[in-house]
Amino acid sequence: MANRLVDATSPYLLQHADNPVDWWPWSSEAFEQARQRDVPVLLSVGYAACHWCHVMAHESFEDAETARLMNENFINIKVDREERPDVDAVYLEATQAMTGQGGWPMTCFLTPDGEPFHCGTYYPAQPMPGMPTFRQVLQAVAEAWTGRGSEVRGAAARIVEQLSAQRTALPESTLDDEVIAGAVSRLQAEFDEDNAGFGDAPKFPPSMVLEFLLRHRERIGDTGSGRTALELAQATCAAMARGGIYDQLAGGFARYSVDASWIVPHFEKMLYDNAQLLRAYAHLARSTGDALAERIARETAGFLLRDMRTPEGGFAASLDADTEGVEGLTYVWTPQQLTEVLGEQDGEWAAELFGVTASGTFEHGASTLQLRQDPRDAARWQRVRETLLQARDRRPQPDVDDKVVTAWNGLTITALVEAAQALDEPAWLDAAVRTGELLVQVHLVEGRLRRTSRNGAVGDAAGVLDDYGCLAEGLLALHQATGQHRWLRHACDLLGTALAEFTDPDNAGAFFDTAADAEALVRRPSDPTDNVTPAGASAVASALLTASALAGPEVSGSYRTAAEQALSRAGLLVQRASRFAGHWLSAAEARAHGPLQVAVAGSAEDRQELIGTARRRAPGGAVVVAGEPEAPDLPLLEGRGLVGGSAAAYVCRGYVCDRPVTSPAELDELLAM
Repeated sequence: MANRLVDATSPYLLQHADNPVDWWPWSSEAFEQARQRDVPVLLSVGYAACHWCHVMAHESFEDAETARLMNENFINIKVDREERPDVDAVYLEATQAMTGQGGWPMTCFLTPDGEPFHCGTYYPAQPMPGMPTFRQVLQAVAEAWTGRGSEVRGAAARIVEQLSAQRTALPESTLDDEVIAGAVSRLQAEFDEDNAGFGDAPKFPPSMVLEFLLRHRERIGDTGSGRTALELAQATCAAMARGGIYDQLAGGFARYSVDASWIVPHFEKMLYDNAQLLRAYAHLARSTGDALAERIARETAGFLLRDMRTPEGGFAASLDADTEGVEGLTYVWTPQQLTEVLGEQDGEWAAELFGVTASGTFEHGASTLQLRQDPRDAARWQRVRETLLQARDRRPQPDVDDKVVTAWNGLTITALVEAAQALDEPAWLDAAVRTGELLVQVHLVEGRLRRTSRNGAVGDAAGVLDDYGCLAEGLLALHQATGQHRWLRHACDLLGTALAEFTDPDNAGAFFDTAADAEALVRRPSDPTDNVTPAGASAVASALLTASALAGPEVSGSYRTAAEQALSRAGLLVQRASRFAGHWLSAAEARAHGPLQVAVAGSAEDRQELIGTARRRAPGGAVVVAGEPEAPDLPLLEGRGLVGGSAAAYVCRGYVCDRPVTSPAELDELLAM
């Protein structure tokens, strides 16, 4: 018999709709039931592609006796962290404070007022060294609530007080060239000289850090910290592309590598990783001509368009880590399997090429596929690759979480637009336009964003700050690429809402992650750190900076001021944790460049060479638009016409402009300065 999750739009919640647990979705009604029954709330948070979420579900949530304990003693609430990042953020912070670590599945016990008093992550069904079983935890919490309820409530209230006291806005600080160069030095110190990337295992793709390093190199050049930045970025991109974290057959990156050498991935593929990595590889290819980077960018874009696009024109959140309950089942190979598919000679050749060994690099003698060097026989490589992919496609496939997340689709729009321009692939731009239309038409409800949709139906969860910032950036990219004013208008509307509803009234430049009129949680979340996706605050700051160069004079000044105020809150974060400030640093690089603005005026035919030069040569974070002379819908072209009857490019850095030029060679020279 189905529980209350049967009507959910989240695929993760639907995975639990047939559990014997009497699950509730996150709702005021659930907490009211807890008050009426005088029982705690058991909050379980996860996401559809999470391997250990599946394990705990199979072990515990599908077990009748465990479900009986849960139903008798708790109100049980299931939350998709991707759909409700605000709820996830509040209780993840509590879990980290109580246990010193956090992750998913996340298991929190709350008072009927939502105050956490006991938190953890995965609990096993059977005893494990140093870990209680889930049933033991359930019984202990139930007994504590029954026998010492007032004490438990008092402890929960103190926990909330302490968490609220610890979370204050970052102080105002400097984020100038010296701080930026210091960030490059710290990244160099944390660089893994043997395997590339930063830090030790597990290794996550440092997408935003790569974008920053490439922008820094473009601004500084190939000397000093600019040379170092390029070396760090190029080595990391190459190591990831060659390793098992990258799908050598179909393209696309897994969420992270469990080892330091990028060999064994945690197999789920997330939209946000692949969008941001597409952007970084495309920029590396554009700025250096790196052939490997171009191949990976093209393959990653192909993966997104082939395997992640929804029928409505959006992009799905993720592909699962598991297939039929087994992690990585779709992706790994043994030497025997290669021979069965390819024959003996090609099978042996492929095993050597991909690093597939008899002992295996993964589990049960199977190996992930690596490509440590490009094969000399390109035709053979193409034939083997296609044959293996066809065979793999006949295997059971991982499930797709096909909900469309606003922020992640915003990142994908930006990546597709910029990659399309860098690598001259207009079909990618067409896909980005369709995604933008879906988000504006479906996710924007009465002027406010919703977090998700599925099958073209918008969800109930309100958009959070990163939804506004990431989508605004994507729409600004569409405006620049298409010259259509509607994208600029929508982006400015989103930024206006962000400034009106999310700013911290007591700290200029600081933001909350939820709107002022959003559902009240035990604490209003506000996290300025860039993690696997940009912080909402850094996304909004970056979009404000771009919009300040694109919008008309009635708002451009206020946008620039707001962007400067936001960046003034990031200097200390950059100095303390550069790896978790990559998007802030990218915005700071754009600001240091002006941001650089290129406006090309001329007829569609006459301006093609100039706009092509601008898009190939302008650094990341630059603003590039083209249109008819003095086009009314393009504020950057106001007062800018033809020069001597020819199309002209106008280049400005910040508030200082160069003379207009009419030839690609002259424009190339200006952009090289």
